[in-house]
Amino acid sequence: MSQDLYELLGVDRDADGDAIKRAYRKLARQLHPDVNPDPESQDRFKAVSHAYEVLSDPQKRAAYDRGGDPFGGFGGFGGAEGQGFSFTDIMDAFFGGAAAQQGRGPRPRQRRGQDALVRMDIDLAEAAFGTARELKVDTAVECTTCHGEGTAPGTHPVTCTTCHGQGEVAQVQRSLLGEIRTLRPCPACRGYGTLIEDPCRECSGDGRVRARRSLTVKIPAGVDNGTRVQLSGEGEVGPGGGPAGDLYVELHVEPHPRFTRHGADLHCTVTLPMTAAALGTTLTLPTLEADLDDAEDDVQRDFEVEIKPGTQSGTELVQRELGVPGLRGGRGDLVVTVDVETPTRLDDRQRELLRELAGLRKEESPTGDVRPEQKSVFSRFRDAFNQH
Repeated sequence: MSQDLYELLGVDRDADGDAIKRAYRKLARQLHPDVNPDPESQDRFKAVSHAYEVLSDPQKRAAYDRGGDPFGGFGGFGGAEGQGFSFTDIMDAFFGGAAAQQGRGPRPRQRRGQDALVRMDIDLAEAAFGTARELKVDTAVECTTCHGEGTAPGTHPVTCTTCHGQGEVAQVQRSLLGEIRTLRPCPACRGYGTLIEDPCRECSGDGRVRARRSLTVKIPAGVDNGTRVQLSGEGEVGPGGGPAGDLYVELHVEPHPRFTRHGADLHCTVTLPMTAAALGTTLTLPTLEADLDDAEDDVQRDFEVEIKPGTQSGTELVQRELGVPGLRGGRGDLVVTVDVETPTRLDDRQRELLRELAGLRKEESPTGDVRPEQKSVFSRFRDAFNQH
């Protein structure tokens, strides 16, 4: 390895201080032990650091150019008086100059508050058509005594004398690489840079207190169970009177006595006597709007459904656009399922009439209609193929 310091850094002999510094940073990023643990690279890193230490100092560089040895031999990273290249120069190589020397500064006392989550129970009609509900919440609000500053009336935070308002204190340690300077949060002011000598008695210096307040929550039409409504800026006020977070209202839709919801569709079941299913009838059923107390007069509160003669149990009758409105427009359907009820208690006259009906229909001794299992299209195609 060449011992010429200029060749070690890869610069000309007339290079200025900035060129020497740029060359050293480039090599340090490549050869530093934390990046390249190879022993040969470590030795070269020491040599490059020695070269930079000499050539970055005008007096040592002049001595070297005259043919002398600034250290009286290869003295490593410091002379008898502890002089040598600073650890900051290595940090500069990785993080770029002044950025390695600058701290974060004092942290603000004002910070954004946390988001809050509350649950609200609503009924199916409110979820379907929307509503406005009053909600009482317990959250942190700004202290009205100190207006978020955290100090007693007439006083203000004072500059910390330990860190002089910087929020950080320097700690210097010696190592093989020289002096290592680190910044830590000031233990006196906890990094704020200021001290509250006389805290507000109402909030104990936090700048906020807990209080109960009322809010109006607007619930859009078409929400479902588990939907969260966001109220921006209605959550917890931050420390030091910082901006409030958001409040999320999670909706829980209570079960309905008549309807069940499947997406945008409503389902209900009507039970019909055997005679009504056989003869047919017309039913008048309530819509979901019938649950609304403040609905307008032109709202459809009921509808008629025609039961055709011979309707079987399990038949579904679809009523278009009587379901739940969608959040993005449109409306689902209302599906009415017919459940035919067979009488279990008959008097003598009723039993006689049913026997007469069975005789007329020649159903006195039914054997049951056993049907083969319905095959899929693929199964029928396979059977036809196997026959050839």
